[in-house]
Amino acid sequence: MGFGAAPDINSISAVTLATHDMARAVRFYRSLGFSLRYGGEDSAFTSFSVGSTYLNLIGQPEDRQWSWWGRVIFYVSDVDALYQRALAEGLDPDSTPRDAEWGERYFHLTDPDGHELSFAKPLASPS
Repeated sequence: MGFGAAPDINSISAVTLATHDMARAVRFYRSLGFSLRYGGEDSAFTSFSVGSTYLNLIGQPEDRQWSWWGRVIFYVSDVDALYQRALAEGLDPDSTPRDAEWGERYFHLTDPDGHELSFAKPLASPS
């Protein structure tokens, strides 16, 4: 018995990351310019607006551990300006901005809970 054609998957509504310290995580993301939509430092669940989507944080008990899981990639208007903001906020990016062979300028940063973040912008296509 078939199900017919699969529906299109069009976008991601939200990404939810676990944290052991909500206050620290909220301060980290706000320092990068993420806009708080719901929750905050004293909440068990927090949501930030990211364009028309969301980045969520969910509190977890200390005994819940995770290992490397992947990377969230955010498109930004100015990679170098965000990199400079991260440095000015005392953050320690994993890499400096660079142009990649796949056509993006990007840098990586790890949040306080070990989640890998990439901030990127597509490079202009050659004319």
